[in-house]
Amino acid sequence: MDSRQMKSVIEGLLFVAGDEGLDAKQLGEVLEQPADFVKELILDLKADLRRGKRGLQIVELAGTFQLTTLPDHAPYFERLAYSPSRSSLSQAALETLAIVAYKQPITRVEIEEIRGVKADRALQTLVAKDLIQEVDRADAPGRPILYGTTKSFLDYFALASIAELPESSLFQNEDNLEEETRLLFDKLSDTQQMTFEDVSDTE
Repeated sequence: MDSRQMKSVIEGLLFVAGDEGLDAKQLGEVLEQPADFVKELILDLKADLRRGKRGLQIVELAGTFQLTTLPDHAPYFERLAYSPSRSSLSQAALETLAIVAYKQPITRVEIEEIRGVKADRALQTLVAKDLIQEVDRADAPGRPILYGTTKSFLDYFALASIAELPESSLFQNEDNLEEETRLLFDKLSDTQQMTFEDVSDTE
């Protein structure tokens, strides 16, 4: 595999890693390359993205590299997040929101273990809608983000506290996670109407 191919793999790995990022050593282990060489490739890829005026960039935070959007594009992301056509939540986002609400604080990996699929997009949607937020960092390798619900979540469902969430069998039979999630939000919707998108769970 040449350098160009390795940079392509690095871009994909950083995308999959999401907001937790990866350091040069972790990337080097996956690529079976020295960490110093991998760091050079990352810097080269970072320059490629900048020269190409791409919509993504690589940033280094606390020794880890993350693939992020550009700050200059933030107004467009806000328009998307608050667009009326995007006001409803997908089934994937609803499942993720329910898991965070009942199991918080919880990491992305733990959410994915429950759902059985990736949760990056669903988490990004929920953070953008101010329904969940970063509440802490887990005491584990990489210090992954711990997610919890926000005051906006409580306000949206007219709850005084998380303790007022209805009893749920959501985690007793994960094979019926989709149906259990719908039943849960039907209960919550008694006080606040919420629309649903009939979409396939591809997130």
